[in-house]
Amino acid sequence: MIRDFSCLKEKLLSMPQKRRIAVTPAQDLHTLEAVIRAAEDGLVEPVLIGNEPEIRDILGQLKSDGTGMELIHIEDPTACIQMAADMARDGLVDCIMKGKTETGPLMKVLVNREKGIRKSDTMSLLAFMESPGYHKVFGITDVGLLTYPDKEQKKAAIRNAVEAFHTLGVEMPKVAVLAAVEKVNPKMKETVEAAEIKAEGLEGCVLEGPVSFDLAMDPEAAGVKGYVSPVAGDADLLVVPDIVSGNVLAKSITVIGGGRTGGVVLGARVPVLLVSRAAKADDKYMSIVLAALIGKNE
Repeated sequence: MIRDFSCLKEKLLSMPQKRRIAVTPAQDLHTLEAVIRAAEDGLVEPVLIGNEPEIRDILGQLKSDGTGMELIHIEDPTACIQMAADMARDGLVDCIMKGKTETGPLMKVLVNREKGIRKSDTMSLLAFMESPGYHKVFGITDVGLLTYPDKEQKKAAIRNAVEAFHTLGVEMPKVAVLAAVEKVNPKMKETVEAAEIKAEGLEGCVLEGPVSFDLAMDPEAAGVKGYVSPVAGDADLLVVPDIVSGNVLAKSITVIGGGRTGGVVLGARVPVLLVSRAAKADDKYMSIVLAALIGKNE
């Protein structure tokens, strides 16, 4: 069990070798703010790819001289992204963070089967959540890449997430495949797919579905309804039906629920951070921590 995000930071600090993070294109104020904080805390070694004069100007604004950071001067944004992908393929960096670019151009380069870093057919975005209303860190997938995933895509997203949990030390994560109700209803496709995913099974985790959010997260609610499952009130991973429900759920927990989050794209050779420019500085920082922990070249 991961009690809270501070446990993850401590785990990263205890590692014998710092993880290298490629930031591309790096000339973005808010991105560099989080990267500098992580570097100064001794968590990562940044590789800043982009327009060097612009990067140094921003570093100066942030009172940093760039000590301990590698700078690679490339002006073309696409070439910046390709450099990060090449470094990941060559084992020179452990994770990649989006800088001053839109998600589309970044992913177009990274998913390229010849020059990119795609590892599996399905890449997915996993949001790790810390909430004052829950007893441990949990994950939600997919919150940003798979728009309306079919059953096989959901299974792939679960595999990606389970592998990440294993890396973080959770040996048998409890997975709740969410629906509005816990009983199969042929008129509700989500319940049918959830039941099929549970029946087919996946290695390395405890699967439950269909299950409603309250039964997966609240043991009292499960007790009242007589719902018996090892996942009831103790889920590590929530699998949502579509990107809308995942995005709304994650943002509800942080915006009005007082929670914290960190998100990473999985299914590539290294984790990729697609952090929104509107995200809180702390959320960007935690995304770096998570990606650095999960990152391992293969």
